[in-house]
Amino acid sequence: MLRMNVRFLVCVVAMFGGSFGCALTAQAQSAPAHGLWVWKSTMVLAQNRAAETLRDFCRANGVNEVYVSVPSQPDAAQLGRLAHVIDVLHRSNIRVEALLESENADEPGKHRDKLLDHVRAIVEFNRAHPQYKFDGVHLDIEPQQRPENKGPGNLRFLPGLVDAYRDARKIAEAGGMTINADIQNKLLKGDLNERRTLMTALPRLTLMLYEVSSAGDGDTLEQRKEKLRAASAKFLAMAYDGLPASGAATMTIGLRTPDYGDQLPAMLASLDKENGAYRHYAGWARHAYNDVLGAAAN
Repeated sequence: MLRMNVRFLVCVVAMFGGSFGCALTAQAQSAPAHGLWVWKSTMVLAQNRAAETLRDFCRANGVNEVYVSVPSQPDAAQLGRLAHVIDVLHRSNIRVEALLESENADEPGKHRDKLLDHVRAIVEFNRAHPQYKFDGVHLDIEPQQRPENKGPGNLRFLPGLVDAYRDARKIAEAGGMTINADIQNKLLKGDLNERRTLMTALPRLTLMLYEVSSAGDGDTLEQRKEKLRAASAKFLAMAYDGLPASGAATMTIGLRTPDYGDQLPAMLASLDKENGAYRHYAGWARHAYNDVLGAAAN
């Protein structure tokens, strides 16, 4: 009871000081993550009432965290729009993570240094905007896209990727932020040692579970749900097979609009229903808000 009262008082003090951090932390602990990627934020956030429109979409679709892409060298106007969208989303208890991407950050040297400098820039942004802080860093590092890394079983890039995760984690956590990273199911097909290094590099990972179904495959909604149930159970089991009960990352499962079209919300809800009792399951994420904007413009 004493611990609960102290935590409550800290939250009250923080809220009167203009910070929503405690409310967001409490929400993250009490409910599964429901995430949304926002790419090309320079263009998306430049539109009239973009932050408010994004907030309304999140409210209507049960989204409680947003991954907003951040340019490596934003100008003053872009920084102002980032601060504004954080403020608007925080006021609705929606977390905001800085979305950073790279195809080469697994390689030590200039490519990894560029990513780590980007993480440091997010820390500096938070210091400069104490009332409008990013809650976390969200990494999208895709070395598997390079030709030399393609092919089943080809995980020679994994040690470098894990090193990049660990280096970014040190910076993000020292800056008071969480850190999460998108992964492909290929990374879960390694041996036990490879999976152990991956699953302990970060506290949370997001599995991009794509192409389980397609919008035009002729399946019914229930058939698609069954395919997704089987696939999510398969990869969750694969990820944690042989690992200790504690110390491994939790996992969010990401789905994309092209695979399910208008049925995407129902598929996301089915993930919570089927996997909610699994100790490592952290929630779902939908890729991407840009698809929604594109559909609205057509």
